[in-house]
Amino acid sequence: MFTNKKSINNKTVKKKSIKKKSASKKWKTTLILGGILIATAALGITAIIFVNRSSQKDMSMAFDATDELYGMYGDQIQVEKADSFASGLCVTSQNISLEGVSASKDAKEALFDLDHEKVLFAQGIHEKAYPASITKIMTAIVALKYGNMDDAVTITEGSLNLEEGSTEIGFQVGDQVTMDELFHGLLIYSGNDAAMAIAEHVGGSVDQFVEMMNQEALELGATNTHFVNPSGLHDENHYTTAYDIYLMLKEALTYEHFVEVTQLSVYNLTYTRGEETLVSHLDSTDQYLTRQVTPPKNVTILGGKTGTTSDAGSCLALISQNAYGEPFISIVLHAPTKSVLYDNMNQLLARINS
Repeated sequence: MFTNKKSINNKTVKKKSIKKKSASKKWKTTLILGGILIATAALGITAIIFVNRSSQKDMSMAFDATDELYGMYGDQIQVEKADSFASGLCVTSQNISLEGVSASKDAKEALFDLDHEKVLFAQGIHEKAYPASITKIMTAIVALKYGNMDDAVTITEGSLNLEEGSTEIGFQVGDQVTMDELFHGLLIYSGNDAAMAIAEHVGGSVDQFVEMMNQEALELGATNTHFVNPSGLHDENHYTTAYDIYLMLKEALTYEHFVEVTQLSVYNLTYTRGEETLVSHLDSTDQYLTRQVTPPKNVTILGGKTGTTSDAGSCLALISQNAYGEPFISIVLHAPTKSVLYDNMNQLLARINS
């Protein structure tokens, strides 16, 4: 009996041992399976993160307006553009036609509906163009952002005698004028001497001011733009696009003083020369404001900037409102004559009440 019992006990012990081994085996299996599941989950999370990052990278190209980039930083910035940048902007990469609008062959033209964030018309708006004095929109932005309108400025030799035919207010070396008076001369009369004086005062030098202009353009997303001077006098390396001008003008609208000044048709600019106080009467270069050209019915011109050189042609960037007070930006670049410029602009303006 004892032997049998011992035998039974031995069997019992063996069975218990088997159960322990079985349990150990199951635990190891569980650990292995758990590890596989954790690894799989980790891979899944990694995959999700990768997909999300890939998706974000793909989305960043959604605002890729054109394959042809002229800006010196264009290739660097292009891949960094994100959806958030396009938020609040009118965006298109294609030409857009509009009934009743027929642009000149070589002109770059656009009509932007600001409230509805829509491009209503577009022809060549991402193509390289010379901006002429429309450059002064960016000069004005940098002056307002970094300058003080109450500062007194002394006119230097570097602000004068720019080139034959240059539009100048008529300052002489040593004249004293406030930044605000220069600002009016910059935008109303498009004085190149005013642009240079502002640049020297705000930037410390013209070259440094131009660097500030280019940096500001980059921050606005105007990557197809490169400036070499604050006035817009022609240079092969001084260029932009109609779309980039839209970005600049939209930014300028955030400065109340810019809007106030660009609405003026005339201005008496005051400065001093020694003990003498001088006044220069300035007429706006915008023929809508001087009433030489009449806009379409129920269109209010709020201002903007003109530009003309032999290489740039006749150019105009405008802010306007329709009968309901809705704002629009319209741009015409490289029109062959001023007459064609205003005819083409009126075609665009006629559509803002449609």
